Amino acid sequence: MLKERGLIFQDEKGALEQLRIISYFRLANYLRPMEEDKVSHIFKSESYFENALNLYYFDKELRALIFTAIQSIEIALRTKIIHYVSLKYGAFWFADISLCSDQRRFAENLNHIQQELQRSKEDFILEHYGKYTYPAFPPVWKTLEVVSFGTLSKLYYNLSDKKVKKQIAQDLDVPQHLYLESWIKSATVLRNCIAHHARIWNRRFPQMPHLPQKMPKAWVNNNQVPMMKLYPQLCFLAYLQNSIHPNNTFRQRFFALLEAYPNVDTKAMGCPANWRKEPLWNI
Repeated sequence: MLKERGLIFQDEKGALEQLRIISYFRLANYLRPMEEDKVSHIFKSESYFENALNLYYFDKELRALIFTAIQSIEIALRTKIIHYVSLKYGAFWFADISLCSDQRRFAENLNHIQQELQRSKEDFILEHYGKYTYPAFPPVWKTLEVVSFGTLSKLYYNLSDKKVKKQIAQDLDVPQHLYLESWIKSATVLRNCIAHHARIWNRRFPQMPHLPQKMPKAWVNNNQVPMMKLYPQLCFLAYLQNSIHPNNTFRQRFFALLEAYPNVDTKAMGCPANWRKEPLWNI
């Protein structure tokens, strides 16, 4: 069928082997950029199956790179939230309704925390419940280590104390907590896409990050970019990596990935012209 629609196979045997381990509809998203007619799915001339396959493997490696970056950001954010809010409000602040902006969200967050604690098989949680029956929750430095990134981010959004939220943001070299909130929301959606092995290379994301004009550390001068694309998210991920791990290799690994797959169109990711010359990417 694909051949009838004009797709060229350089190695039909190899293509069949790939289709035995990667379903057609997973690859279809990578075939679509080569379609001339999006309704009848007729391909442009010189459209090769192998090009779509390369895009698939590029996207797979890109997801792995980004997941690692988000993981380190999540752990750092978790640590700083525990530290700063606990210093000010004690070990059980997450269960104090007076510290939240929205009471409905507070109830939802507390319910998620309870569920995640019940599911947890971590030794320190099991040992805690083996020793204590009161209060109902372990202290925050235990509890927040087992909640999801989504729950953690919602706790941060719902904190009513803007000063402590700003303190956490500034410790990550982000001048305002609203910028950090925007980035966390985007990172949560992006992480969920990655967890479900979804295409991210040229995806349009519903949650768009805010790109400030200026930042304390190396940043981008051109922020007139398609905000629904991946590039703005790569910017804040690279920035936070530089703040958390100054000697990180995120930028170098991303460049190496692009060099390994030279046919990838970076414009489809939202990268503007001369983006590599931006201070953030040219450190």
